[in-house]
Amino acid sequence: MPYISDDAIFEQQKPARRLTQKLNTVDRSDFETIKKIVKELLGKSEDAFINPPFYCDYGFNIEVGKNFYANYNCTILDVAKVIIGDNCQIAPNVAIYTAGHPVHPDSRNSAYEYGISVTIGDNCWIGGNTVICPGVHIGNNVVIGAGSVVTKDIPDWSIAAGNPCRVLRKITEDDRKFYYKDRKFDEEAWANIVERGFSGKD
Repeated sequence: MPYISDDAIFEQQKPARRLTQKLNTVDRSDFETIKKIVKELLGKSEDAFINPPFYCDYGFNIEVGKNFYANYNCTILDVAKVIIGDNCQIAPNVAIYTAGHPVHPDSRNSAYEYGISVTIGDNCWIGGNTVICPGVHIGNNVVIGAGSVVTKDIPDWSIAAGNPCRVLRKITEDDRKFYYKDRKFDEEAWANIVERGFSGKD
């Protein structure tokens, strides 16, 4: 529902502002302290790590799964819920927006704004300088290319990119042995992948 950002809203934001200030000024080599601050900021998380600087409005509206990683300069405007699955990686300068404003100037100048939730599935990689807009649902096992502006839902197992972001192709079993475009893992690396159970074979 639309709402006006009043004193009560600012009061709700104070804990996150204090914690992000703490996170963004901590010794960047003090990984244990960074993890503790992230845990306090996000609450429900397991092995989450954020490379500061990081910015959000509330923190308690962000839910991340296991092994969440966000690189430098991530911004999450969590007016509404932002739910991110397990094993997700976010590259530098990614922005996730649940907040928005009316299009018509009179409606916008009325001070009403809105928040619509964003969800990101398991095993997703969001490329650098991506913007994810309010209401977007990104499925499981998705790669979003760098510089994308995601305005619509992206289905499972997709590589998507562009402005506006669109599906380029599906991720298939053939992609498993490649680490970048047409570059295959060497024999030693692939043997290590197999040994550690990431080859897709029992």
